[in-house]
Amino acid sequence: MATVFTRIINGELPGTFVWRDDRCVVFMSINPMAHGHALVVPIDEIDHWIDAPADLAAHLFEVTRHIAQAQRAAFSPEKVGVIIAGYEVPHTHIHVIPTNDMAELSFANAAASVEREALDAAAESIRLELRRSEHAHVV
Repeated sequence: MATVFTRIINGELPGTFVWRDDRCVVFMSINPMAHGHALVVPIDEIDHWIDAPADLAAHLFEVTRHIAQAQRAAFSPEKVGVIIAGYEVPHTHIHVIPTNDMAELSFANAAASVEREALDAAAESIRLELRRSEHAHVV
């Protein structure tokens, strides 16, 4: 059975995308730890990130870096944190989180939900910064 992320990638479930290429997608978290929290997800279903082929892992981290740069430009956080946990969904994903405090990097602080308008606004801010950097994979 397909993971929830595969279902989002395939359009069976809604997702607020900011990036799509032939190897991965980036969409906004519906349980954000902070405004602008995004997920970098490979298209291939790989449960544990260490099982990803080296070239895919490198690609995911390069995309993560681009997303973090866009978040930094859009939201002016003190830092952009990254978490790879993999317990919530058995499909590798990298949390990219604009933060102003280490405490924001805690799943205990994740919102139970987010207003559609806030999700769309954050996504559009990230897209704008990606376009300014002339990335071709902005959705």
